[in-house]
Amino acid sequence: MAEVEIHAGHPHEGDALGKKIGITVGLIGIVLAIVTIASHREHTAAVVLKTEANDQWAYYQAKKIREHESSVAVTLIATLGSDAERVKSGTEKLEKDRAKYEHDAVDIQKLAEEKESEMSRAEARALRFDLGEGLLELGLVLSSLYFLAQKKLFPGIGVVAAIIGAAISASATLL
Repeated sequence: MAEVEIHAGHPHEGDALGKKIGITVGLIGIVLAIVTIASHREHTAAVVLKTEANDQWAYYQAKKIREHESSVAVTLIATLGSDAERVKSGTEKLEKDRAKYEHDAVDIQKLAEEKESEMSRAEARALRFDLGEGLLELGLVLSSLYFLAQKKLFPGIGVVAAIIGAAISASATLL
């Protein structure tokens, strides 16, 4: 049986434009990988910050409940107490505790609001990275279509999409 020789490779070995487009596709792929990693990290950061904010709000609620319970206890002791001296020492302690819980709750509320603000910024950055990632993927695919269709229009549009995607992704660092 005769051997069949199969030639593989690009049909236009001397295609200088094809080589440039191939390098461009590779560079777009590198930028795409960087933006994808940054996007994933921002999404993770947003989830972590949201969890931390939720934890702070739960802690805030606990302090507010303790503050309210102290107020109720002061009212009950004042209403039901018969020995003025014993009532006074009990109510002073409870008032002191109530004031402490109130002060703690204010600090915790500020921290929770800061975490929510950080989370909102992380989500905004993640959104820009996602948009940039999509445009970079579009640029990669369109540029690669040159090798099938041999049309210069594809890499032209692809490079423009990739540049816009990279710029949008870069703008995420400004937030």
